[in-house]
Amino acid sequence: MSFDIQGKLHEIFAENQVSDKFKKREFVLEIPDGSYTQYAKFQLTQDKCSLLDQFQKGQEVKVTFNLSGKPFNKNGETLYFTNLQAWRLEPVSAGANQGGTPAAAPQDAPSFYSSDADNDLPF
Repeated sequence: MSFDIQGKLHEIFAENQVSDKFKKREFVLEIPDGSYTQYAKFQLTQDKCSLLDQFQKGQEVKVTFNLSGKPFNKNGETLYFTNLQAWRLEPVSAGANQGGTPAAAPQDAPSFYSSDADNDLPF
């Protein structure tokens, strides 16, 4: 499942060659959230690392990402890690909407919600 979110590039980190076959690059997105600002760290891997090259700190961007999580056992205790795996970055034009939303569903996707006002549900 992929998600989109818009915000300002707060921090851009250098590419990190983790092993001979794996590299990653991280960045932090500043996301306005009412009275509080959120700072979320995203990760780009392999050939996607270069996506950040065209952007600068402070620039408004739209990030498309996958959310993943994994358990890890250490000394008999289970820890959980969450990763925001970015795979697309786009510049945001002025006046665009902000906020995190799931990526748009295809036009022909079935809807489970009815717009009929005459249904018999009590809510």
